[in-house]
Amino acid sequence: MEVRRPCRIMMLVNPQSGRGQALQLFTGHIQGMLTEASVPYTLVITEHQNHARELVRKADLSQWDALVIMSGDGLLFEVINGLMDREDWQEAIQIPLGILPGGSGNALAASVHHYSQSPPAWNEELLLSCGFMLCKGLVGPLDLVSVHLASKQRLFSFLSLAWGFVADVDIESEKYRHVGAIRFLMGTLVRLASLRVYQGRLAYLPVKEIESDTKTRAPVDSLLPDLEQPVPDTWTVVKEEDFVLVLAIYQSHLAEDLWTVPGAMADDGLIHLFYVTAGISRPALLRLFLAMEKGGHLACGCPHLVYEKVKALRLEPITPQGMITVDGEVVEYGPVQAQIHPGIARLMRG
Repeated sequence: MEVRRPCRIMMLVNPQSGRGQALQLFTGHIQGMLTEASVPYTLVITEHQNHARELVRKADLSQWDALVIMSGDGLLFEVINGLMDREDWQEAIQIPLGILPGGSGNALAASVHHYSQSPPAWNEELLLSCGFMLCKGLVGPLDLVSVHLASKQRLFSFLSLAWGFVADVDIESEKYRHVGAIRFLMGTLVRLASLRVYQGRLAYLPVKEIESDTKTRAPVDSLLPDLEQPVPDTWTVVKEEDFVLVLAIYQSHLAEDLWTVPGAMADDGLIHLFYVTAGISRPALLRLFLAMEKGGHLACGCPHLVYEKVKALRLEPITPQGMITVDGEVVEYGPVQAQIHPGIARLMRG
């Protein structure tokens, strides 16, 4: 017989994330909330890259009722991929996942806060909102996207796949980590000064407006052809080959202050695909990013910005050097394709 128990949380904290304040933020704001709400937790401080991935891959998950990450988005990427690496991944990925903003990106935390229909919040206010939702303990489905690389490696993503301007800004702004979330604005301004064009081929499987709701709950790679094969006739092939950026995102926010997909939900079964074609001026691109703070970029009427709702996509860079990021982490550069798996994970939210 099973012993009834309160919700036991494994709390993973990356002490290096953001401005290196995650642990102080946890002890200063969250610890007291959990104690008051009688939520027992075990604090695990990550010591190196992929520590969390190794930990959850081997952990006895029956000891835990939830895994909560206090960091930026990178630590959750590790945890999800650690769970999906397991033999028992189908059960493992059902463990509720929680996020507390402790990094400089905090896109998922900002999205979870937004989904709770709360007014916008930043910094410690956002942290308190996420802490409060954690104590309430409500759980809902979370879509994941499988990303397939040329080396046959498969990754699972909860946030975004980026190439071009967005990926470059994300990685190049690492050197401004000490300033916190404003690092992305600094990176954007630096990259705008030397705006690049990236050549590549893009294709996607569009969502039909009236699509029957056949939600699969297992990562079957049914939508994707082999990377060496041409895409099926049902896919749309983009005519342009000169891009400033390609961004596939499946949450509402790309950062605390970038409300990228105003209508997105954690389990809408969609990849929101944005791309910006070459020819856009620097001021026009800056206007788009400034409008994104309030979710107004789609209303800018920018002829170079295209937005599509898709189920799967393929990107084949032609430009020999560049960066592709998945959830803000650099992955192997080369052809890549991805598809959505609706609601296969579970997220603690308001």
